[in-house]
Amino acid sequence: MEEEKKSDVGTDLQTQLIYHCKKCLRIVASQENVVDHKRGEGERCFKWKKRSDSWDTEKEPPECSSIFVEPMKWMQAVEEGTVEEKFQCLGCKARLGSFNWAGMQCSCGSWVNPAFQLHKNRIDECHI
Repeated sequence: MEEEKKSDVGTDLQTQLIYHCKKCLRIVASQENVVDHKRGEGERCFKWKKRSDSWDTEKEPPECSSIFVEPMKWMQAVEEGTVEEKFQCLGCKARLGSFNWAGMQCSCGSWVNPAFQLHKNRIDECHI
């Protein structure tokens, strides 16, 4: 019986990942809100003008420079019915990302549709 209690306590102590604005530390999302996407093939997925001449087939695609989340109440432009717009932090008005109901291409090359994108360089990750 005591062993069962120990295992229950272990699951309760799992840390949760949250994302907050770098400027004012306002919480903007949690791991539960993140929409996973399959990583694309990097440069091959972009228009030919944006690609370099040499493709390294063994090279890993770049890390995603953004996270994609589900629409949330703090995203005022989404609530107003706009099709595409930039996101601003409610606390400090810093630009955190953008959205487009028709979709966007991630830096890894994958298309996400609809896309609610938060730039990793504008937010911090925190384990609580």
